Amino acid sequence: MNSARLRGFVGAMTALADQVSPGLPLMEAARPLLADLVAQDDWLPAFASVSDGAQYRQYLLHCDSAERFSLVSFVWGPGQQTPIHDHQVWGLIGMLRGSEISRSYRQVADGGLVRTGPSVCLEPGQIEAVGPGIGDIHKVSNAHADRVSISIHLYGSNIGTVRRHSYQANGSRMEFVSGYSAATASV
Repeated sequence: MNSARLRGFVGAMTALADQVSPGLPLMEAARPLLADLVAQDDWLPAFASVSDGAQYRQYLLHCDSAERFSLVSFVWGPGQQTPIHDHQVWGLIGMLRGSEISRSYRQVADGGLVRTGPSVCLEPGQIEAVGPGIGDIHKVSNAHADRVSISIHLYGSNIGTVRRHSYQANGSRMEFVSGYSAATASV
């Protein structure tokens, strides 16, 4: 494992957060950093690639001490998926291994949800953005029924503590806080 690559990303992201305005400017400035990180598959700690047969896993790789950003490894077992959900903060999703499918939604005036655009299939090295004002509601699934997929998520907050929402197709929503799976990195 090339832990220097992960440490380098964290250092560069911290420097960026010190220099760039928070919100969408920071997200756009961070995109090439995440693209560089997921372009190589030699840095992810072993604990952060373990799948669970029951549900997808979220492993915290790093949270900035001021909670300006967090980096999370999402491990998708075969066929696993999220409910429809939002984030309440900006996020970048970089595909590391396998592939995942994202289906975007938006809430309409009566509170219901409608699909927006076609499904997007992320392949290794590709980046997708989510967040308020740019498309914050989606459902994600592992594109593979026979193998694990891993995506690396960079959020503009400590995503494991953010009050978010999951949605039913009719638009009814329930608040949740995702937390993290048990193991965490010490970067």
